[in-house]
Amino acid sequence: MSCPAIIAELRESLKKVESDGLRRRPVLPFGIAPIDERLAPGGLRLDSLHEISAASPAPSDDAAATLFMAGIAARAWGPVLWVVRRRDLFAPGLYQAGLAPGRLIYAEAGDDAELLALMEEGLRHRGLGAVVGEVKRAAMPNTRRLQLAAEGGKTIALLMKRHAREGGNPLAVPSAAMTRWRIASAPSAPLPVGDAGVGRARWQVELVRQRGGESADWMMEACDETGRLALPARLVDRTAGAGRALSRAA
Repeated sequence: MSCPAIIAELRESLKKVESDGLRRRPVLPFGIAPIDERLAPGGLRLDSLHEISAASPAPSDDAAATLFMAGIAARAWGPVLWVVRRRDLFAPGLYQAGLAPGRLIYAEAGDDAELLALMEEGLRHRGLGAVVGEVKRAAMPNTRRLQLAAEGGKTIALLMKRHAREGGNPLAVPSAAMTRWRIASAPSAPLPVGDAGVGRARWQVELVRQRGGESADWMMEACDETGRLALPARLVDRTAGAGRALSRAA
């Protein structure tokens, strides 16, 4: 199917999605003070593009980056358009990160150019809570178009930069994104002696770059069924003991 045909099909699908007319907050906070305090606007701007990359091509890092995006999309306000190049999304995994199947609209693109065009179309619709896409290459003009399409609305744009080859850095190319993130899987917390299985997954979350702010990194527990990250329990206990208790939920 050609790109114009795919866009026409997407437009027909988006006609069925109507905004409820409510005013939306301009920022989506994580709800975790150490993160939100480091983000210039106090959270992720909804009318902006945000880039995410796995720390390595390893499947564990790739899955962590995908679920990090899913958690953000899950906490957005409405339907989510997810544009893919390959059929490797695992719906039960997205659901465990808070993104229910009933909120998802899938679109499959033949190449990166087509994927970026579909994302732009979704952002201009204004009736979606989030638009998510996965590419190997997106130059500065491509990301600038996505940023401009998002501005003035309340639809957050999440672009995952996949590894094109072993050892490459997907975030090395300049971008117009408001924030850029690198996500890596980390060892789970050990369970008490006698308990079976492993503890909640952990991720190394790195804010590589943000417009108007500094970079930072944190060790976090992975998204729960509501899309919320959490501080590791030992850090919460340590902070509470110092009289500066933080909420664990994102």
